[in-house]
Formats: sequence, structure tokens, C-alpha cells
Amino acid sequence: MEQQEKVEQVLSATEALAPPSQRMVVLRRLAGPLLSVGMLCLALWALHLLAKEVNYHQVRTYVQSISRARLLLAALLTAMGYAVMTLYDRFALASIGRKLPWRQVTLISFISYAFSNAIGMSLLVSGSIRYSFYIQSGLSTKEVAKVVLFCTSSFWLGLLALTGVTLLCVPLPPSLPLAAFRVPAALLLTLVPLAWLAGGLIKHPIRVWRWRVSMPSVATGVRQILVGAFDWGLAAAVLYVLMPNELNNGFGHFLAIFVIAQIIGLISHVPGGLGVFEAVMLAGFGATGNEALAAPIIGALAAFRVIYYLLPLCMATVLVLQREARGLRQKSLLTPWFTGLLPSFFAGLTLVSGAVLLFSGATRALPKRMDILRDVLPLSVLEVSHLLASVIGMMLLILARGLQRRLDAAYWLTLVLLVAGAVFSLLKGIDYEEATLLTLLAMALAPAHWLFYRRASLFSTTFSVGWIVSIVAVFGCATWLVLFSYKHVAYSSDLWWEFSFYQGGAPRALRALVAAAAAGLLFALASLIRPRRLAPEPPTEAELVQAMPLIKQFPSAQAHLALMGDKTLLFDPGGKAFVMYDIEGRSWVTMGDPVGNDDAARRELVWMFLDQCERAGGWAVFYQVSPEDLDLYLEVGMSLLKIGEEARVRLATFNLDGKSKKTLRGTVNKLARDGLRLEIVPAESVAPLLPRLKVISDAWMLDKRVREKRFSLGAFDPRYLVRTPMAVVWQNDQIVGFANLFLNETKQEASLDLMRFLPEGPAGIMDYLFVELMQWARQEGYTWFNLGMAPLAGLQNRRQAPLWNRFGALVFGRGERFYNFRGLHRYKDKFDPEWEARYMAVPGGIALPMILANVASLISGGLSGVVRR
Repeated sequence: MEQQEKVEQVLSATEALAPPSQRMVVLRRLAGPLLSVGMLCLALWALHLLAKEVNYHQVRTYVQSISRARLLLAALLTAMGYAVMTLYDRFALASIGRKLPWRQVTLISFISYAFSNAIGMSLLVSGSIRYSFYIQSGLSTKEVAKVVLFCTSSFWLGLLALTGVTLLCVPLPPSLPLAAFRVPAALLLTLVPLAWLAGGLIKHPIRVWRWRVSMPSVATGVRQILVGAFDWGLAAAVLYVLMPNELNNGFGHFLAIFVIAQIIGLISHVPGGLGVFEAVMLAGFGATGNEALAAPIIGALAAFRVIYYLLPLCMATVLVLQREARGLRQKSLLTPWFTGLLPSFFAGLTLVSGAVLLFSGATRALPKRMDILRDVLPLSVLEVSHLLASVIGMMLLILARGLQRRLDAAYWLTLVLLVAGAVFSLLKGIDYEEATLLTLLAMALAPAHWLFYRRASLFSTTFSVGWIVSIVAVFGCATWLVLFSYKHVAYSSDLWWEFSFYQGGAPRALRALVAAAAAGLLFALASLIRPRRLAPEPPTEAELVQAMPLIKQFPSAQAHLALMGDKTLLFDPGGKAFVMYDIEGRSWVTMGDPVGNDDAARRELVWMFLDQCERAGGWAVFYQVSPEDLDLYLEVGMSLLKIGEEARVRLATFNLDGKSKKTLRGTVNKLARDGLRLEIVPAESVAPLLPRLKVISDAWMLDKRVREKRFSLGAFDPRYLVRTPMAVVWQNDQIVGFANLFLNETKQEASLDLMRFLPEGPAGIMDYLFVELMQWARQEGYTWFNLGMAPLAGLQNRRQAPLWNRFGALVFGRGERFYNFRGLHRYKDKFDPEWEARYMAVPGGIALPMILANVASLISGGLSGVVRR
């Protein structure tokens, strides 16, 4: 209806900025991933220079020489370290006054740190895992955010305090560039936790830009620093017991180099600090050009990665799979947050499995195992198995994205390739460790088919810049491993055709690497040549005809807005549902939920629309969606903003009786005595009336000093109006008002859109039209009459409410200068409607202000319409 106005009109009045250029948009999207890749390349190059005299055999010899006692001690220290990490969460929950069972907190903390330590990006990874689990435990979003902030600050405060104190007490080796600035750096690092403790003496909240931050007490700050320092000290101890005896210059000297390497690795944003941490450690211990020293250090670092990162990751994987298996028996208990987490979890494990196969194909097989294979297998089987294992590794990297997007084809292909990869791992070198990993993942994935319901093509899946960079980075590391493992082998063109059990390691690795690269390039080529519809186009007449049955059978009358013809229609492959959308800036905005009664088709449309937006580098936005369909958007990782409430009148109980309806009843009766009557004109008879209705529409717009809106409202367009019935108000033989009707065949809901009346007509025409339409709709058997949305209604201004809700409530209460928010809500409320929340699903991140500006501009017909009516 005409009174349904833009929700973000006020917010975007200050956001009237031209959208960034396409070049700047692309640069911003590429900056982070390219920085990580650049740092990884620099780290690998530095490792190559620092260990150019070291070969793979020397590293493997040192790893095999580490005693079982040392390995056991390292594992024990690792267990102690992860036990200390659980204190982060326990103290965080205590700081917000929440108490959860000890076992539950321990499980959540262990899983989050096992994944974040191995994958990197601790704030993002551990934060998302904590959010998923703590929400199920009853914490609010704000409480989860406080827990994540407490844990992250403790993590860094402990590291900075330990680094600062260590540098003050222990001299650095001259080989490190930081040695000359040791004391100033130590003082600077130490000042950060001291300033944090000093902030605890301030009793009132500190204002930081737009936020008010309450600092923790001194006692809480001390606990944070001590737990963080103890955590990092135990991590250093794990590596310390694995290092060669030749470097035993004391734990303090070792700790100084370790914490510096960790800080540099974290700052680099390379996942897990891979390569960066190792390069700094080699440089810190002066291993450049020293073959006897560099090989043991690299071996110790490799063992450290396995014990401190890989083993906890495997244990956390088993715990999550156990939880997932229990959930399969009780699916009703699974929340959208947890079901949304599982596909990404399986995708991450598949990515790791692919990397394992590629790395295994790039390194030497164990000689004893090769002796066994030589007696039982032909050489041709070994060669083919080695080649295919690496190809499967590359395909698993690609299929991991398909699992994340819940593709059915990716699910079946991944299952087949995991089993095949396990077989080939045994045939190429009896690598039972990686075969076990692949088999366990296949067994865990097998009962989870219900999570992967999409029937879309794998070639239509979009690969984000970050995902492409991850695949390229894994392949780059595999290439480096080939060069490192076989640096002693002189390259020649004949090398490609050498086949041997014992001397054929380098040729096999080269052939496997090229085959994996070819598989990736072929998939990329097949994806690139696939035709894609990216540019939005107005719907054709055939598309509108196709959409009409879906509109008429859809419960929400709002679906009729598709008939306006100003929004592009995107149908699912089966034509059972569609979304209508338009583009403003980088925002691709749908109007309402997917239209259709086939749940699978509607769910697929959300993914299709998201893929299309990602291919175009846009932001997917679902505007004015209903509570019943929120799971569609939660499971694809979108955030929800409440934007208002929709008023729906239950027609079975609607009447004009009672004292509260006295004024409304009097107005309707008076206008009936003055000769007003309502006529419902069918759609096929609307065209002859349009010239007379155009006069009324122009007069109404001139009197109200407004212009035509779009997107969420209709406009006076003859092509649109002839598609819907028309409610016409007559006074004698003169038309004094009209409204086009939204009527569905299920008779579940009736509504109106464009409502205009003569300014000089009798007062109260709008009340008369609403009442008469509701009474007519009730006689026709309709259940509801939709009065449209009241923007920003129902948002709370409590201190605990989210920032968006508080701001929206403030605008609703004090924004009369811009728009009559309260007045519109009061007007609709006099018909005694039932109010139902409406939301906007948006991508997370800092793009929200620009998205709100784009949506407001889209509804208003341009930025100029945002600041004027």
C-alpha cells in the first residue's frame, strides 16, 4: 500500500555517497587474500634460502630420531596447554555472570582452539564456533560477543606480556633484526597489558569513538594476562622438548625467539603462520647455510606442527562428528546455527584431506614400505596410484567448496574420491595414516546426506577470491615441497619418463604435480565457458505469465509486486519458485521471500541468488522477509535485522463494535449516507477506467507533494494495473478513490498496493475504503487482510538490545521530521491487527551502512528520493 514507506530512509540520508568504482571494489576484495598469499610466498622463499643445503632425507632422519619419551612429554604439555585454554572461556563466562557446566565449557573451548590454532584467523574461526555452540547453550548474541572479546583479549595480552618480559630479561641473538631494538620493543609490548590493568582502576565506562566500554577489574585483568602467558609458555615448551640438544642455550633464550616468531606469524595472516613462523625460527637460531643445524630445526618444527596442531584438530573432529551423529538421531534438536556449521566443517576437513594427498604426493615414500610394495605390486600400479592420488587431492580441494554450498553432486563425488584416495594411498606407499584419515572422513560424511540437498551443477558454483587463493596456496606449498624434497636431483627432460621403485620418486612427484594442476585448470576452464546470466533484465511477458500461477498460490499477497515489471525474476531450474530483485550499487536486493510453495525450490533459489551475487561481486540482500523463512538465510550465513512489523487483520473477528471503534464506525456510516459505495472491478475490466483513475492519481500526488516510489511499492503504470483487480470508490457517478488489489487463489490473504483519492473528496475516504474492503474480503472467504508494514515498529531501545534495534527505536520515536513512523503505526493499529515481525537478511561485515543506503535509494527511486518525499 502507499503508506508502506522505506525503512532505511533516515539512516541513508547521510549515506548519499557515490558507490565506489569497480576497480576499488575489486582491489578491496583482493587485498586481504593477496596479502596472505604474498606473505606465504615470501616465507617459502625465505625457507628456501635459509635451508638451501638441507634435504628431505635429513629432516626425516631427525624426526625419526626423536625419542618416544620426548614425544610423550610434548603430547603431555600439549594436553596441559589446551586444558589451560579452557580457562579463557570459564573466566569469560564468569565476567558476564553466566555459568555453564564445566564439561560443556571445556568441550566448546577445546573444539574452538583446536580449529583456530590449526587453520589460523583465530578471531573469525574460534568466534564463529563459539557463537554456534554458545547460542545453543542459551547465551544471547551480545553475551557471545563479550565472551569472544574476553578470550581474544586474554590471548593477546598474555602473548604481549610474555614477549615483553622475556625480551627485557633475555638478550636476542644478533642475527635477528629486532635485536638492536630489544629494550624499546620490550617496553612498548609490556606497556599494553599494564595499560589494560590501569584501565581496571577506572570505575565508569570509557568512551571509545561511538561505544562505551567498561574495563574489567584489576583482578580480572591479572587473570587474563596470567592465563594467556601460561598458555603461550606451554606452547613454547612443547617445541622446546622437540628441539635438538645442540640448541640448548636455556629455555629463556628459546622463548624469546619463539614468541617473536609467533607474533610475526599471527600478523602475517597466513593460516596457522605456516612458513612464516618456521622462517623466523630458522633465522633466530642462526641456521642460515648451516646444514647440520637447519635440518634438525625443521624436523622439530614439523613434529611440533603434528603434535600441537594436527593431533588436537583430529580429536576435535572426532568430538564434532560424535555430536553430529547424535544430532542425526534427533534432528529436531539441531538449530539452524548448528546445521549451518556442519557443511562448512565437512568442507574444511575435505580441504585438509586434499592438501594431505597433494603433500604426500610431493614427498618421498618410506623405503621399508616400498620394499614391501615391490614384492606384491607391479610398478605400473604404483605409478598410476601415485598420479591419481594427487589428482584426487586437487579435486577434493575443489569439491570442498561444493560441500560448503550443500551440493548433492559434491557430496557423492567426495564420498567416492575419499574412498578411492584411501585405496591409492595404500597402493602408492602403504600410507595407512592418510588412508585412515580419508576413510574416517568418508564414514562421518556418509550419514549426513540430508545436509547436502542442492541439485545444482558443480560447475555453476562460485569460488570466492579467498577460496581460490586457498587452493592456489595449497598447490604452491605442494610445489615447494617437491622442490625441497628433490633439490639434490638434477633436472632434465628425460626425468619425466623415468619409472623405478627406488629412483623414481622425483619423476613421480613431478608427474603428479602436473596432473593435479591439469585437473584444476580443466575444472576452471569448464566453469569459465559455462554461460551465466549476470546482468539484471526486466521480466519478459513470458516470465510474468510463468510467475502468475506461483503468485496466485503463494500465501503472501505481497508476491503480486512482481507484476510491476520493475524487478528481475530469477526462477529455479524447475520453474517452481522465483525471487524478484533489483540492483542498487553493489546491493542485489530481493523483495520478500522466494515465491512458491515448493520448499526445496525456494531453498535452492536462495543459494542460486547468493551464487549469482558472488559472481558479480555484489552483496545479497533479502528485504522484508517473514519469520517462517528465517532458516533459509541463517543456513547460508546471513545476518538478520528486524526492520519493522506487518499488520494483518484476522477477518473472522473483525467488526466495528465497541467503544474503540466509535470514531471509525461513525466515519463509515456518514460516508455511506453521503452516497459512497465500493465496487470491485475485475482485472480484465480495469483498462477502460485508467484515464479517469490517472486524473485522481495525478491530483493526489500533487497535493501530497510526492513522487512515484518503486521496488516495495507499485506505481501508476497501466501495464501493472491491468493485471490486478481494482477497488473503486464511487460518490454517485464520480470516482473519488481507488486501490489495486492483491488477491490470491488460496484466499489466505488479501491486500492492496496503490491507493489514491481526490484531495477535494469527502474526508475519511481511506478509512471507508479499508473497512469496506475488509468486509468484502470476509464475505469472499479470505482469512487475513494485510495492511502492510509499519517501518521500525517493535524495535526495542533497551540497553541490552542490539545497536541496530536501539537506533531504529530511536528513529521510530523521534524521527517525525523525516517520516511519520509513529503516526503510520497508530493508524494501522486502530483496525486491531496482529503484528508480525519483518526482517532484512544481509551479509555480515562492515558493508551494512552502504547496504542500508542502497536499499533506501532503491525504494525511493534514487538518492534524491531519500531526502525528499
